[in-house]
Amino acid sequence: MLKILLIEDEPRLNEHLRKGLVQQGYTVDAAFNGSEGLELASSAQYDVVVLDVMLPGQSGFDILDNFKRFNIKTPVIIISALSNSERVIEGLDKGAVDYIKKPFDFGEFLARIRAVTRKPGGRHYTYYRVGDLEMDLISRKVLLQKNELMLTKREFTLLELLMTNCNRVLSKTEIAEKVWEVNFDMSSNVIEVHLSQLRKKLSDTIIHTKVGMGYYIEGELIRQ
Repeated sequence: MLKILLIEDEPRLNEHLRKGLVQQGYTVDAAFNGSEGLELASSAQYDVVVLDVMLPGQSGFDILDNFKRFNIKTPVIIISALSNSERVIEGLDKGAVDYIKKPFDFGEFLARIRAVTRKPGGRHYTYYRVGDLEMDLISRKVLLQKNELMLTKREFTLLELLMTNCNRVLSKTEIAEKVWEVNFDMSSNVIEVHLSQLRKKLSDTIIHTKVGMGYYIEGELIRQ
């Protein structure tokens, strides 16, 4: 589940965008001034920052300068009523990846977020942790309470899918499409068998089943 930091001082627009993003399945933290936004960006991990320019405390451009100073590499989309070319160029030169003029269509706004999060140059995570469960994509190691688990390639991929979609119920169809082939035989019990084997190696309390809907892992996802 992608996590977005929204920094916008206008209360109605902030709430409108936050609710719309949440309805689309994003996790959203909202800030109403520059100082609060910078503090959140410095203390938590986000996939995208949506940043207004005209903010109390410090401007969006000041925040971009501080991102560079603190080596915060999260992609930033600027939303602003300041639309003259000099301001757009300034924002992009300071490190923003996109600039959207207010007022804007919410559908276009979502499309811009999707474009940023799927760019090859976007942020890629190689380490995930949910509670005592850790996964390192580089070393291909999975640790539970610091003890290494021996997983098959398919079990590793299945666990990666569940961890990166923490707190979201994944249907059997979605699991089949992302872990197996698209033309996977949905009448087989192969997914259930692999989940059962994975549960035995993990713990019966880690992978949950929502009857009639699918499977999920619950907890706070830490990504690096």
